[in-house]
Amino acid sequence: MDKVRYGIIGIGKQGGGYAAALAKGKDKNAVLAAVCDVDKVKLVNAARDWGVKTYENYEELIKSGEVDAVIIDTPHYLHPVIGIAALEEGLHVLSDKPIGVYTKAVRELNECAARHPKQVFGVLYNQRTNSAYRKAKEIVESGRLGNLKRIVWIITNWYRSQAYYDQGGWRGTWGGEGGGVLINQDPHQLDLFTWIAGRPIKRVWSTAETVGRKINVENDVTAYCEFEGGASGVFITSTHEFPGTNRLEISGDKGRIVISGGGLKKLEFTENEMSEPEFSAKCAKEREAGVKRDWTTFKMKTKKTVYRQPLSEVITNAGVGQQMKIIRNFTLRVLGKCDKLIAPGQEGITGLTFSNAIHLSGWTGEVVNFPIDEDKYFAELQKRIEEEKVSGVKK
Repeated sequence: MDKVRYGIIGIGKQGGGYAAALAKGKDKNAVLAAVCDVDKVKLVNAARDWGVKTYENYEELIKSGEVDAVIIDTPHYLHPVIGIAALEEGLHVLSDKPIGVYTKAVRELNECAARHPKQVFGVLYNQRTNSAYRKAKEIVESGRLGNLKRIVWIITNWYRSQAYYDQGGWRGTWGGEGGGVLINQDPHQLDLFTWIAGRPIKRVWSTAETVGRKINVENDVTAYCEFEGGASGVFITSTHEFPGTNRLEISGDKGRIVISGGGLKKLEFTENEMSEPEFSAKCAKEREAGVKRDWTTFKMKTKKTVYRQPLSEVITNAGVGQQMKIIRNFTLRVLGKCDKLIAPGQEGITGLTFSNAIHLSGWTGEVVNFPIDEDKYFAELQKRIEEEKVSGVKK
């Protein structure tokens, strides 16, 4: 094929943005061929504005023969369901985040993708294109940070008022969204947290609570984790604090990375002249040799390097720009013009597993060991959905 024919399933705010970008030729190797939505008005407008075929049922679009690939932008619970249906029909699949609500369903999606290796399967983790986070991963993988000690991410600048949750009955509910700040606002950060670390999580313990809002889901989370190899992690997030904070700090025995800022990220890398264990051993030897120092204040020499995210990148990423980098990369992979995806779909389960573990620990008050008990998580989630049905949509 010369160009990938895309079908977009779900043309709300996000999916509609992808459709508009493709219709405007933002990906020169792709075309918008069809869209699907349950909103008939949106379909009428799509046919008028973009001249594409429209479908009310995703199964009809998948079986139409009009598309080579689909972008899924429906409510979260449907992502794995539609993904499996599309892969089984021989289509390439790019799912928006989160890849699903619970890992049991996403594992089935991954297994389906494994049965169809000729189909390209990706997830729209667009934050992986951000130069600051890519630089952090590069430093960690290069060994310049040394052995990982700790990752701390405080991201509390997701402020959402009660009016935000009141605008739609599905918002702030287990049945509609499948979670709160973890499943709605934080999938990118949960992905980056584990992606940059580059190692599996061993266990999680957390609190996940509702603070100051009439909603059923969590909007305040403090999670602690232990990685394989002994490093620790802290993830703090909320939607009720103002002003909020967005700061990622990664510590190793050879230095520290700090990423902060709003739309324009700044990365500071403080690099030690030697690893901390080497420095400690050197100090001990000097003291034993009778070297006279004030050992309470003796400091190691460091070098600080500052990387600033290019302003051009922020401008380019306005609207759906950052997402288009993922879509363009996906298109090239479908066409066989690049070797790998920026965000393979199979990796979507990693951040979601972290999210599910945080929920499960918060619900039960227990430490959650990996691999998590997927059946237990699903049962606890269903319990909360059933409670909603009895008590009403919102508290």
